[in-house]
Amino acid sequence: MADFVAPLQDLVDQFRRLPGIGGKTAVRLAFSVMEFTDEEAAAFATAILRAKKDIHLCECCCNISTENLCDICADEARDHSVICVVEDAKAVLALERVHDYRGTYHVLGGALSPMNGVGPERLHIRELLSRLSDTTVQEVIVATNPTVEGEATAMYLSRLLKPMNITVSRLAYGIPVGGDLEYADEVTLHRALEGRRPI
Repeated sequence: MADFVAPLQDLVDQFRRLPGIGGKTAVRLAFSVMEFTDEEAAAFATAILRAKKDIHLCECCCNISTENLCDICADEARDHSVICVVEDAKAVLALERVHDYRGTYHVLGGALSPMNGVGPERLHIRELLSRLSDTTVQEVIVATNPTVEGEATAMYLSRLLKPMNITVSRLAYGIPVGGDLEYADEVTLHRALEGRRPI
């Protein structure tokens, strides 16, 4: 496929840099932007620049925030004795939608992946350990993703935190509602059996 005129091709190339965006989607998004009015295009560009300028990491939990402390860490009604450790800010948003968890979070900023050069020093583990020096924290829930990297991170954190006399638990994973056992992978089935409970 021939390149588009240079400004449009630049726009397509920028969209392709986003995770999960392939060539066809990048072209569709670029053409959608071309249909914006000048005001809409300016608002779109301003939103990107404002997000980059105004959003930073919470100095306590490393979640995204516009203040020194995110809304969750600043909320005195939350249970600060429990920390749920997640890989990224998207996981915080997902868990908050459930409305059942009233503790706090800690965002690692990824998962251990030696193949990709991500070791413990690249994650916000040092900040987590600093938070645990306060005797307020009684439990750490490890809620990393059920992937090879997520499991490796969970095991690493478990070994690191066990000597600190803090309860360390792992978020249970299993068969989704409406799912069929025959289509579940081995890790999901193993997690479902591990997380079984009486009825």
